Amino acid sequence: MDLFVIASILIVLSALFGYINVRFLKLPNTIGLMVIAILFTIGLFLTSFVNTALLDFAENLISKIDFKTVLLDVMLGFLLFAGAMHTNFDQLKVQRWPVMVFATVGVLTSTFLVGGFSYYAFNFMGLDVEFIHCLLFGALISPTDPIAVLGIMKKAGVPKKLETKIVGESLFNDGVGVVIFLTILSVATGGTGDHGGSSINSVLVLFGQEVFGGILFGAAIGCFTYRLLKSINDYEIEVMITLACVMGGYVLAHYLHLSAPLAIVVAGLIVGNDTVRDNSMSDRTEEFVDKFWELVDMLLNALLFVLIGLELLVVNFEMAFVTAGLVAIFLVLGARFLSLLIPVKIFSKKLDFLPHTSKIMAWGGLRGGISIALALSLPDEMNRDLFLTVTYIVVVFSIIVQGLTIGKMATRLIGKEMMQTPSDGH
Repeated sequence: MDLFVIASILIVLSALFGYINVRFLKLPNTIGLMVIAILFTIGLFLTSFVNTALLDFAENLISKIDFKTVLLDVMLGFLLFAGAMHTNFDQLKVQRWPVMVFATVGVLTSTFLVGGFSYYAFNFMGLDVEFIHCLLFGALISPTDPIAVLGIMKKAGVPKKLETKIVGESLFNDGVGVVIFLTILSVATGGTGDHGGSSINSVLVLFGQEVFGGILFGAAIGCFTYRLLKSINDYEIEVMITLACVMGGYVLAHYLHLSAPLAIVVAGLIVGNDTVRDNSMSDRTEEFVDKFWELVDMLLNALLFVLIGLELLVVNFEMAFVTAGLVAIFLVLGARFLSLLIPVKIFSKKLDFLPHTSKIMAWGGLRGGISIALALSLPDEMNRDLFLTVTYIVVVFSIIVQGLTIGKMATRLIGKEMMQTPSDGH
């Protein structure tokens, strides 16, 4: 089964599931596509009682797809750039300090809290897991997923200044979370990496190079792209330049051992900034650039959430693993809430945070495909089957249950009047 056949099948399924959702379910597209894909996969399991041909074909199809590579090395750059381009830069600038603290200190805190909670909980349940492996689970599940957050927050009706915190955090903590995961994985495997050892010093050097180097590199390619866009007026070539920024920037960041996701987010924020747009793009160019990236965002989102649903085929649903997954839902939510308390307390008065910000951000911190991709990359000896099942359960709960209820929760906690009040710039 070649690449074109696999891509064709996924596109056809995405279009069909999208039609069913829009025509009948009328759920937000990201949620609807994943729900239908999961139901479709369950249907394949049921048909196997009569004939295993369809299930065998589907399992063969999924086995040909390296989900981690497809998401982290192919899709992620495009999705992050599209999301960053359409994030309100002025509001994000005002919220930059809490967003950066949430995306760094918050993710680190949550990683260790989830790691500690799951270590004691899973061992209490009779599952033999090591602490360092639980830390890996904490690292892969702690970052909120920008793709899921962007796809759902647009329609959730959350006040803009609170939406900016959640979306901005998700854009940055994705890159930070991947770096933390890879760093802990290097320590767990005893790898030396590019820095000659897994000592504290080498870990800090790796973290600093990936994160801060990625941000600086993203600023550089964003400014370079802006200069190119400003010097010509040809919407077709300018669309190609933005595409080159993402693809070339992502590949080069990997080659330089910098965080490619963080680089692309920063580049997208610069190119999408209203001031930069006004100075570098004509109205016609701006329209075509926006429409192009909206289409890319929609298409890749559809494919991704269908793939998440189909990944059900590779998950090991042993009863002990399922129980651990259900327990992990509460552990992850509790750790996220606790990791937000101090940052929210520090910034709440200065930036006039809305009431119940910690609760809403904890519930609105959706997990997605990135967590599954990282879980799939775990070696078998690190309880891969257990943590993949647990991660899948947490992600599905997050996208479906939290995604469908975050708007209603915000309305109940904040009140209708404040939900309808336009953002004041904070």
